[in-house]
Amino acid sequence: MKRLDSLLPPERVSLFEEDTLCYSFDATGIEERPMAVARPISTDEVSTIMSYAYERDIPIVPRGAGTGMSGGSVPLNNSIVLSFERMNNLIDIDASNLIAVVEPGVINGHFQRDLEALELFYPPDPASMDFCTLGGNVAENAGGPRALKYGVTRDYVLGLEIVMPDGKIALIGTKTQKGVVGYDLTRLVVGSEGTLAAITKIFLRLLPMPRAVITLLAVFDSVDASARAVSKIIASSIIPRTLEFMDRESIKAVEAFKPTGLPTTAEAVLLIEVDGSPKAIKEDTDRIASICIAHKADIQVADEPSARQRLWEARRAISPALYRISPTKINEDIVVPRSKIPEMLAYLRRLSEDLNIRIVNFGHAGDGNIHVNIMTDRENAEEFKRAGDARRKIFEAALKFGGTISGEHGVGITKAPFIPMEMHPASLGMMKAIKRLFDPKGLMNPGKIFEG
Repeated sequence: MKRLDSLLPPERVSLFEEDTLCYSFDATGIEERPMAVARPISTDEVSTIMSYAYERDIPIVPRGAGTGMSGGSVPLNNSIVLSFERMNNLIDIDASNLIAVVEPGVINGHFQRDLEALELFYPPDPASMDFCTLGGNVAENAGGPRALKYGVTRDYVLGLEIVMPDGKIALIGTKTQKGVVGYDLTRLVVGSEGTLAAITKIFLRLLPMPRAVITLLAVFDSVDASARAVSKIIASSIIPRTLEFMDRESIKAVEAFKPTGLPTTAEAVLLIEVDGSPKAIKEDTDRIASICIAHKADIQVADEPSARQRLWEARRAISPALYRISPTKINEDIVVPRSKIPEMLAYLRRLSEDLNIRIVNFGHAGDGNIHVNIMTDRENAEEFKRAGDARRKIFEAALKFGGTISGEHGVGITKAPFIPMEMHPASLGMMKAIKRLFDPKGLMNPGKIFEG
């Protein structure tokens, strides 16, 4: 029988356990070894590998950089990992039509910097942008701080080249800004977490680079005051490009990990950024500052790139900094309506006290997306059980307030048991039917999104 390592050069196939270790887990720490790892360099090679696997009923797990937070790229069921690390070409930037064509292994942050040199802008900016791939971003429909003003990954994907589970290649979507011919298969594949097809090319919409950017740091002595300021800013018809929230515990964690000058005595800070024409953003900055001051905040304004960078380094350092607090971090990304943020944060404080477990909160306050970090130790069975109880209670509260159990991280393995809490049975049935239509053998990223 033909072997997998006969399909690609030997240096691009890993069959031995020690060579596959780095492909067996993601940012959740959940680990399962794959059968093999294949690193294609072309769509035709992807098609060949997937045809090989389909004929032999071998599961396939597409993988970007493994930065996901829900176990989406963990290779369950003795799978072949299809790693796109070598399909990392920026194929074309069409500045006149504001479109880029990229392969899935392109690093988000590298892409952003290439565009900046051409005064172009790609807004989606997940916290892991210096490491995560655009293919992974599309598979998870990644967001980021700028989603408040500019939207998430799906808002910039015009079309895709995909390889179906049986190896057939398909083009979906368009390379134009408009297109309404047939069903929108592109939006169906975006956010499907590798369960429908493998993505081999991405056609992205670009924007002109904003002419100016100003960043504000607002320091509050009350979490409630910071949440009320968020609601007031949005209600005042100002849409910043970012409106980020950090609570006291996250501030303290960052300053202990990578000191940047954030005030550790503050109960909360907002990191607010506005962009556009210099005159317009000066007016918006003044109005935002006035609102925050009215809510008893101290304000720092950063309009120089170095000062802005220092503030963003603090924000992006939160997740790694939290590992200094506890060996295990359960990171959830609930969303509630903005008006419910004060109630949700108050609930989280009470839950932390009731269960005697540390909960650290930060996130995208402008769109109600709160990253709730339950700090625990997997080796402490009793405490870890309380952490699990906290997860369910947090999801129940988010749904009660009219929200959702995941805003950016997807479902993967970790949230699959909780989907019936949110999804109507008929909706869930339609999703499973779509999965069967694309993937009748159930070979694409098995065990993700749906239990059983």
